Amino acid sequence: MLTITDTNLDFVREPLAAPFGFKGGFLSELWLTSATLTDAAGRSAAGPGLQSVLWSDARVFSTSSEAGGNARMLAVTDHALRNARGMSVAGPPEMVDALLPTAMEYARAVAGRQDLRSTFVLNALVPVDNAAWRLESARRGATRLPDLAPEAARAALSHRNERVVSVPVVGYGMGLDAIRALVRDGYFVLKIKLGADPNKDGDQDAMLAADAERMRAIHEAVREMEAPGSPTGRVLYYLDANQRYDGMDRIRRFLDEAERIGALDRIIVLEEPFPEEVRTDVRDLPVRVAADESAATDADARERMDLGYSAIALKPVAKTMSMTFRIAAEAAARGVPCFVADLTVPPPMVEWNKALAAHLAPFPGLGAGMLEANGWQNYARWDAMLEAYTGRHAPWTRAHHGAFHLDDAFFASSGGIFDGP
Repeated sequence: MLTITDTNLDFVREPLAAPFGFKGGFLSELWLTSATLTDAAGRSAAGPGLQSVLWSDARVFSTSSEAGGNARMLAVTDHALRNARGMSVAGPPEMVDALLPTAMEYARAVAGRQDLRSTFVLNALVPVDNAAWRLESARRGATRLPDLAPEAARAALSHRNERVVSVPVVGYGMGLDAIRALVRDGYFVLKIKLGADPNKDGDQDAMLAADAERMRAIHEAVREMEAPGSPTGRVLYYLDANQRYDGMDRIRRFLDEAERIGALDRIIVLEEPFPEEVRTDVRDLPVRVAADESAATDADARERMDLGYSAIALKPVAKTMSMTFRIAAEAAARGVPCFVADLTVPPPMVEWNKALAAHLAPFPGLGAGMLEANGWQNYARWDAMLEAYTGRHAPWTRAHHGAFHLDDAFFASSGGIFDGP
């Protein structure tokens, strides 16, 4: 049993190098959290977290100041930690199950929304869950993520990817020269953010026109560039619409335009085209469609797969590792491939993502795992953050030729995610 006797919470505000645009909004900073749990044996563990209010519930972000939205999420983490004191559970997943209902009720009151998205609360619980997994690692003497995973998730984590493709993000404001520079540096899968709001008025037709023009400009910029690490020798596209399209008509029009310019066959995945309330079967779309925000829980993932979603973006740094294990198990049971998406996390949390991506089935068309990692592109102090990270000298912490290369030492300790402060 995991019995919690004490808890603590801390956070720092990290500025971004430039406003980072997605979901029609822009971030200027991110709050990094640390939740500490102490168990009945006197062991203490600190779990890292990263708050993204814009990603988890864009409505809270748009109706608050940026700091106000972050303060609301931090209050939910603090509330959960208070409730964790004195709790005795079988393990981290059971802790999340016990904390989630009251945290959701409290978050609705704090955010002033009865329709608050569950991702807001799961995002708040990440540092608590990570601390619990570190305690579980110490309690069981296990250092490998697959060995700690619940039995139901073992099949999903039964692979060994010695190569994990590193995917940078192409936000709204990134210039074409900077995009070409990514390809010259060896990156061959680009995550392109769709869903721009050029007039700041929510006009869907203007969004579609802006997205189509952006896709045309990017494809024109990189279409002839060689990408040696790519299975095709050319740059591939991972498109993220962040739930901004209102239905099938517009997304089909966008994909028709991608086909017209010769970009369609380079799209390896289209992530979250629709808001989660749009329950439309996507099997007729000519690309692989992935669920991310709409698959906040295992039940959500089942529903999306029933609608023809043929990939799942796993996000342990946003939905908790405990919930992610359940989602991965559901996807594996149906043969639906998964990859790991970022939340603009700092260096230690990249390794939590990488530890998961290393053990998933290779992503179709790549023959390797796939991991989005964009913190190095967006934090103003990334080099200082990396220098402060205790695992910074490990060879797997940096991408080479568009991929992370993992060795026996990485797999023996899951990148060291259960070690250190």
